[in-house]
Amino acid sequence: MTTAAAQAAVAENPWLNAQRQFDNAAEILNLSPGLRAVLREVRRELVVRFPVKLDNGGLRVFEGYRVQHNLTRGPAKGGLRFHPETNVDEVKALAMWMTWKCALAGLPYGGAKGGVAVDPATLSHRELERLTRRFASEISVLVGPDSDIPAPDVNTSAEIMAWIMDTISMEAGYSIPAVVTGKPLDIGGSEGRPSATGRGVTIVALEACRRAEMDPASTRVAVQGFGNVGSVSAQLMHDAGFVVCAVSDVHGGIYSPGGIDIPELMEHRRTTGGIADFPGTRFVSNSELLQLPVDLLVPAALENQITARNAGHIHARLVIEGANGPTTPDADVILEQRGITVVPDILANAGGVTVSYFEWVQDLQSFFWEEGEINRRLERIMQKAFTQMCQQADSHGVSLRLGAYLVAVKRVADATAVRGIYP
Repeated sequence: MTTAAAQAAVAENPWLNAQRQFDNAAEILNLSPGLRAVLREVRRELVVRFPVKLDNGGLRVFEGYRVQHNLTRGPAKGGLRFHPETNVDEVKALAMWMTWKCALAGLPYGGAKGGVAVDPATLSHRELERLTRRFASEISVLVGPDSDIPAPDVNTSAEIMAWIMDTISMEAGYSIPAVVTGKPLDIGGSEGRPSATGRGVTIVALEACRRAEMDPASTRVAVQGFGNVGSVSAQLMHDAGFVVCAVSDVHGGIYSPGGIDIPELMEHRRTTGGIADFPGTRFVSNSELLQLPVDLLVPAALENQITARNAGHIHARLVIEGANGPTTPDADVILEQRGITVVPDILANAGGVTVSYFEWVQDLQSFFWEEGEINRRLERIMQKAFTQMCQQADSHGVSLRLGAYLVAVKRVADATAVRGIYP
């Protein structure tokens, strides 16, 4: 590996980036060296390797992870992803970001994350179920409604959460609905959960536009990633009056300067299986989409999409991070110097974990709320967190990301100080 390549690999290591973001906040908060040492490392990391029987009778060994960053404010909370590039450093970073995300939203959780290094598209439906159930059994030493509550993430779904809930319940001998969130409604899922992350992105986008004195009706939007988060964000932002002129999925994107009819695009995807060749649009790559002449950019795919290599070419005035870790710290510096405002992931995509919290509470109570109430509660929490983030950013003269971290890290640090160190 060349020196330049090695430097790029370090710059885009999500775990090192997560620690760097924490260090920036810890410095301003003047945390003690001991407290910094506790909070900048994960508490537990479980690596499991397990066999799965394939449909052809063969066996394949997979590697999976469950990482808990911090449990000071409550049980660990975080998603599970199935992706071929999943690795322990990525999962550690995601777990740390979950800690700050939950703290910023005021949820009584710590942060966790997990995943399996697998491309689920290469598995049959039966193989995927066997992999999921075996992985659930392997990590069952950590998960539980009072200890660690998984949820859907990249390439996982409500059905996969149902398999996990059933596996843990069968091993315990009784049903445990609150062991996971993001489940189907039939087994304790919550109204509003499938659209929650995208709804949160839209709520935050509206708040950011108000702060920047931008009219949604004249705000052109590009959304990278048209999965659950990106498609819902695009739909709700379209409904809110934004001009959504570009979206993309794993195969590439489409662009129309005058705007895209998102409801018609959703129907096109339903009938054709993708967004390609939508009438009135032209093809753009995922990298090109980031640099389109738009006002607001929503990276809602994977981490490390905006880096030092392309940050100088971003045209948007606002970046709303629908994905976790889409902007590297080096890119953050460039964007800030160019006057581009970034609303950080730990707030922008916190809608999912917030409604997951609602689902968990409903499961524990066996009492369920209507979707309207859930959406109103979500909006109040997101708006309050946005205001607190802005207050800290303005008070210290720092970016919104650092403002969000100042709120979140202080809450976890204060809780750690109050609880003390055992024994």
